[in-house]
Amino acid sequence: MKRKEVILEGLSCANCATKIEDSVKKLDGIEDVSVNFVSKTLKFKIDNESKIEEIEKIVKKIEPDVKVLDKEKLKEVDDEENERKSSIRRLVFSLIIFVTAILIREPFFLKISLFTVSYLSSGWKVLFKAFKNIRNGTVFDENFLMSVATIGAFAIGEFPEAVGVMIFYEIGELFQDMAVDNSRKSIKSLLNMRPDYANLLVEDKISKVSPEDVQVGQLILIKPGEKVPLDGVAVKGNSAVDTSALTGEPIPRSIEVNDEILSGSINLSGVITVKVLKEYKESTFSKILEIVENASSKKANTEKFITKFARYYTPIIVFSAITLAIVPPLLTGDPFINWLYRGLIFLVISCPCALVISIPLSYFAGIGRLSKEGVLVKGGNYLETLKNMETLVFDKTGTLTEGVFEVSEIKSYNGIKEDKLLELAAHAENYSNHPIAKSIKEYYNRDIGKDIIDEYEEVAGKGVKARIKENIILIGNKDLLEENGIKTPFLDTDGTIAYIAYNNNFAGYIKISDKIRKTSKDTIKKLKEIGIKNTVLLTGDNKKTAQKVAKYLGIDEYYAKLLPEDKVKILEQYLKEKPSVGFVGDGINDAPVLARADVGIAMGGLGSDAAIEAADVVIMEDDLLKLVEAKNVSLKTSKIIWQNLAIILTIKVLFLTLAAFGLTNMWGAVFADVGVTLLSIFNSLRIFR
Repeated sequence: MKRKEVILEGLSCANCATKIEDSVKKLDGIEDVSVNFVSKTLKFKIDNESKIEEIEKIVKKIEPDVKVLDKEKLKEVDDEENERKSSIRRLVFSLIIFVTAILIREPFFLKISLFTVSYLSSGWKVLFKAFKNIRNGTVFDENFLMSVATIGAFAIGEFPEAVGVMIFYEIGELFQDMAVDNSRKSIKSLLNMRPDYANLLVEDKISKVSPEDVQVGQLILIKPGEKVPLDGVAVKGNSAVDTSALTGEPIPRSIEVNDEILSGSINLSGVITVKVLKEYKESTFSKILEIVENASSKKANTEKFITKFARYYTPIIVFSAITLAIVPPLLTGDPFINWLYRGLIFLVISCPCALVISIPLSYFAGIGRLSKEGVLVKGGNYLETLKNMETLVFDKTGTLTEGVFEVSEIKSYNGIKEDKLLELAAHAENYSNHPIAKSIKEYYNRDIGKDIIDEYEEVAGKGVKARIKENIILIGNKDLLEENGIKTPFLDTDGTIAYIAYNNNFAGYIKISDKIRKTSKDTIKKLKEIGIKNTVLLTGDNKKTAQKVAKYLGIDEYYAKLLPEDKVKILEQYLKEKPSVGFVGDGINDAPVLARADVGIAMGGLGSDAAIEAADVVIMEDDLLKLVEAKNVSLKTSKIIWQNLAIILTIKVLFLTLAAFGLTNMWGAVFADVGVTLLSIFNSLRIFR
């Protein structure tokens, strides 16, 4: 099935967005349907693109004014600003007429005429949509409810309230649209970093082409002030680049020949010639955009609950309004008109827009805020899991430590010289890409004759076995040698030890050191202050090294001498015992563990496809303190969501109760609907600060 995304241009009703999603889900051959009101997008998987016509019919039935636009073909459609200006002019005119009608006392006919003109001027769109929806069989939407309530008020002679409610409802809708649009722009500021073109360099001729048309291996020229369109390596020139769109860090990064340069950066000074290493769709920035754009489709449990709640809330309140208008006067003999007015107030309060908008907007804002900080969260569900996370499991190498190994000691045994031991180790490790192997080869720093290596075997999680000129060399951990019948001495030392055997005899060891990150200790301390109750260290290193690192950093538990599969088993045990478990790794060798955790967090995702693919949360730079920021934003998002729920439900219940006892009017109902929606939206936008 093919994944598609369409723009719902003109979507302004949050409740209608929910109805569109529910209706499209019922279509055969369409899966993973998700409508995001904030970004005005509909995402789905489809087996036959001809069914998009059916989707358009559903959208038109629920929201006749909404245009369904194919995102892939959409270049720039933005009539919203003109539409907004038109609405402002219309509302100003309506307000002037409304105030004039209030000030005029006589004649009554003129007064009613002015109220009618003001009402139709401000509310004709609402009335028109309501009429269309009735024809389509849709009655439980805000347009229908507002139309019935205000026409009802007209019918019982409450002219000022009928017109005033419609005007202030429309003003509220305008402010609501502007507030949501501002939050959308915060995400668009990242999306607008998308490169528009690439300067393709062919035989000293430059031509502007689409980044999608550039092939791997071709050369592109990047001038000062231009966006870097594709991942590559600098082959000529030097400069400084702004990577803040990727990392959130404002400090420019210097670029020289042979340095890697990533798409999404901005060239600040010199002209650079870059050899392209990846196609556009595989580039770093393209993958970041994909994550940010798709994040809204993965909804948190709170979002799902509110969506279900909204489906029942409106019908219940509407039927309550009907009951309130009819039953009490029949039982008590009170004037019918008094209870009808109370029922109309119920209708105004019945729209669940405040709930349907503010909760997704809060998650949208949280994800947007973190993306600006260089932390990519793949969905609201993962932001919610971050908030609930109490146990955090760390892989040591490349996460708590810098992952830059250096040879710190060489010790030879049985008559072999240290130079010879290093040579044997470097040759045996020649084909390995393991960080320890790389550090040994870098320390050796001489050419290695590959033709003298007759056999090579990498033993997963243990080391390497090689045959060089009929000599058998083993290099790895203690287990590798002892499994081959070679006794090793007890070494009471920390650091990573590479044991070496030569022709079935212990030949010595090479000690590898890895520095602890400067921010690791502070990160652990701050995480514990904001709700992380249990921290765990996993490492393939020996027990003494693990114990030393854990004690220094203040980590509660540690496990040493682990193979990759052991890490998965230990994590699964914590998943059984603890309510919410996160795992932090470098995303390169930890994919199985990242995938198994409740929330997998990859460090140093910048330029790492593996990290971006494997994790639920990607910290683009090697900055552990960003993990604290992610946890803080998740907590703030949750706090604001519960504040909004409390504000919305308390005020709606209060005004419904007051309306039932005849202690409020339609002005109060407008506040309970539009006013509360605006309050909750502005509260949600605090997440960006």
